[in-house]
Amino acid sequence: MSYLKYPTTALEDWVINFYSELKIFHPKQINEEFISSSNHIFLHRKPRYGNYEIVGLYQGITIDSRESLEVQREMFFHELCHLLRHTGVQSMMSKAFRELQERDAQHFTRYAAIPFHMLKYIDTQDPYVIDQMVELFKVTPELCESRLLQIKNKINMYKVCIG
Repeated sequence: MSYLKYPTTALEDWVINFYSELKIFHPKQINEEFISSSNHIFLHRKPRYGNYEIVGLYQGITIDSRESLEVQREMFFHELCHLLRHTGVQSMMSKAFRELQERDAQHFTRYAAIPFHMLKYIDTQDPYVIDQMVELFKVTPELCESRLLQIKNKINMYKVCIG
């Protein structure tokens, strides 16, 4: 698969810039604790439903310690998106705006977990590419499949549009 024909989205560019500022250039450098502390966010792993919290200057993310480490990583990125990119109290906003924020967080999770600038580390021709991605990015096979499908669809759409 040629990534040269893949046009990144504004959100993917945002994630690339975010990681570049943190000097994260390889999948092994993606670390929830480092990302949290670099952004003055307290990270808690507790046996309860994940969420984010802002109280005055305090910013915290809680992720469910009962989940697998792969699911915990995905939960972290979801909550991180809310902290970094969203404002307002979801329980007090319209359903449409809340759904918009949730969609943004889902996209952010996919892009932050498997960032565009790190796709060069995977071999898409490998029949076990999903296993390779799971091992490299430490996320669930479902997220890897979703990201790979999104990339392939976007490349194919780009080919059709360009001709």
